[in-house]
This record gives sequence, C-alpha cells and structure tokens, in this order.
Amino acid sequence: MRQDPARLSFEIAARDGDARTGLITTPHSEIPTPAFIPLATTGSVRGISAAEVAGVGYEMVLGNTFHLFLNPGPERIAELGGLHEFMAWDRSIITDSGGFQVFSLAHGGVADEIKGRRGKMPGGSARVEISEEGVAFQDLRNGSARFLSPEVSMQVQGALGSDIALAFDECTPFHVDRDYTARSTERTHRWLERCLAWHEEHGPERQAVFGIVQGGVEDDLRRESAERVSAAAIDGIAIGGTLGKGKEQMYGVLDVTVPRLPVTAPRHLLGIGEIEDLLAGVARGIDLFDCAMPTRLARHGVALAPEPESRFRLDLAKARFATDRAPLVEGCPCEACRRHTRAYLHYLSRNKDLTGARLVTLHNLTYIERLMAGARDAIVAGTLAGYSAAILGGRAPWGAPQAP
Repeated sequence: MRQDPARLSFEIAARDGDARTGLITTPHSEIPTPAFIPLATTGSVRGISAAEVAGVGYEMVLGNTFHLFLNPGPERIAELGGLHEFMAWDRSIITDSGGFQVFSLAHGGVADEIKGRRGKMPGGSARVEISEEGVAFQDLRNGSARFLSPEVSMQVQGALGSDIALAFDECTPFHVDRDYTARSTERTHRWLERCLAWHEEHGPERQAVFGIVQGGVEDDLRRESAERVSAAAIDGIAIGGTLGKGKEQMYGVLDVTVPRLPVTAPRHLLGIGEIEDLLAGVARGIDLFDCAMPTRLARHGVALAPEPESRFRLDLAKARFATDRAPLVEGCPCEACRRHTRAYLHYLSRNKDLTGARLVTLHNLTYIERLMAGARDAIVAGTLAGYSAAILGGRAPWGAPQAP
C-alpha cells in the first residue's frame, strides 16, 4: 500500500465490530463511508441529471471504461475537459477497468454464467481472445476488432481523468475449473504490476489506483490474491470476480478475503447492491459498493421498499396499485414519494413513460443513500446489528433504530 494524500486519503472514524465508518478524500470531494456508488456507465446515471444525483446526497459515481473506450472514445472526452466536465459532475469519479466486460463478452451475463450458458450476447456471440498481452475482442456495434490491455485500460482511465482507476483484471466465471481460476488469478496479478508501471510513468499525478482481488470461490486463491494485491503500491483494494452461486457462498468468500486486507485501505466490493448484501458487506468491513440494481429496477417500474417478503421490491405495474393513493414509501423524502401516489406511478409504469422511470430512479437512489447513511449512524452508535435486523425485518431506513 502507498500513502499519498494528494491522490487519496482514508480515515476511519468509528467501529462496530468489523464494520467501520470513515471518510475518503479525493481531489474532488469527501465520501463518508460506508457508501454506495451509483453507476454512470456511459457518462450519465441513466434517467436523471448529475445535479439530481448530487442532490440525493451522493459524492461519487462510477464510469465504465469499456463503454467509454468504445464510444465516444477517451480522446474526445479528454478534449472536452475530462469526464468530470463532460458530464457536469464536480464530485468524485471511480472508473472500472473493463475487466468485467471482458468476462461478459466471453461468457455472457451473470445469470448466463451461473446457469452455464456461454456466449449469448445481444446481436450475436462475441469473439474474445484472452492472452498474456491483453484481450482482443469484436466490437458488437460494428464488428470491428478492438484490443484492451493493462496499459490501454490505464491510458483510457487517465484520459477520462477519474479520481480512482481500477487495475485491469479478468473476472473469472463461476463454471470454470480450479486450474483456470488459478491461472487467471495469477495473470490478474501480473496485469496489476503492468498497470502500476504504466501509471507511475504516464498516469495523472492525482489519480489513485485500486487493485482487484480475484480467486473465484477458492479459499486459498482468495487468500493468496488478497495478500499479493495488498503488497502492491496501490491506494485501495476492490474485491471482484465471481463470488459464488448464492449469498452464503458470497459471504464465505468475503469472510476469507476481508480479514487479509490492510485495515487502513478503503475496501470496495464490486457489483453488489442488494439491500441484504449491503448490510452484510458493511458488517464485514466493506467501505464502498456499486451496482446497477437501483437504476435498472427503476427503468422497469420496480421501486425499493421495506418489503422483505418481496426482496424489498414493489412492482408498480401490478394491477393492485392502480387505485392506491399511498406514497411509494411513507416518510421517504424523494420527489416521487412527496408529490405522487402509487396509482400515478403505476399509470406511468404501465405506459412506459419516461417521467415514471425518472421518478422511480430518484426514489431508489434515495432509498439506498438513506440506507447507507443510517448504517453509518448505527456504526457510530454501536448498534449496527440492531439497525440491520430492523431493516431486514421491514423497517424503512429512516424508521430503523440507530441509537441504543
């Protein structure tokens, strides 16, 4: 680990068991932790403006290196002042490496991976060749040949000007054998060294770099990867890759990995955002999370709510909401809940109205932000276990107890 406050600093303020709350400081903003990071995949949090994201209370968004590499391209974004200026976001940005997209192109989506289906991509199968040098792949938009390597990934992230860049890695699929997982994990470690070498010579001076722990569901590979990545000259650590078939296996991977990470390093769990998983991750000492879940659900008319029996979801397209005059969630401060009824949002959802998608996006992001704010308060009070039990039992984040 390296300590360079010009790039990034992290201070732990309070602990409750393994959980901790603190403050990450980047050149653009301060991020209270634990925190959720909305996805700005192609330079926007889909459906709402950067000002609205900030208004909800978020201090960081995540940009997608792979997609911005393909369109509009890092050169154009750099010419226009970098990703912050391009998307009118004056707070922190973290960019992923493109490694997960390599996994997706080669093996299909996460659901396909778990079910053993391969190569089923929109528009046809993608041709992907993973080698020591990097990844050659077909651009599914026009069929052109493209190449992404550790150096190219870091070059793209440097041009984007993000506050935190993630090292290039391979996200190994669940269904591969142990031998492939071991070889892939070793290659990820070698790619990390190449990322750091490029960044040391060419990267933005104030851009931090996070390494990524891989190893699939193999305990010894996860332990080894955690130790190898922790020993590198990085500013923080992300946990990536396939975390198992179910939640218990995922939590088991975290239980093996997190204790082997430096206490002073910010820890980012990649791609995880379900309500119960956020609480479980916070309890294990995770500081940052990102996931498409809240915004993706909103685009399909599904709102987050204190409804554990339905996985904390309200499907607004269901007929039972057609004449429901209640707000989405009583006490929620978002625009959708303060000004509109479930009946109106049901109507918008059934008609696929963009206003409905926008309102539910604001609601879902507000719900997650309040959940994490409540977790931070509960850690300070030493009552995280009670807070989590209340949430999982059906209390809204603003109604769950946070004090003894």
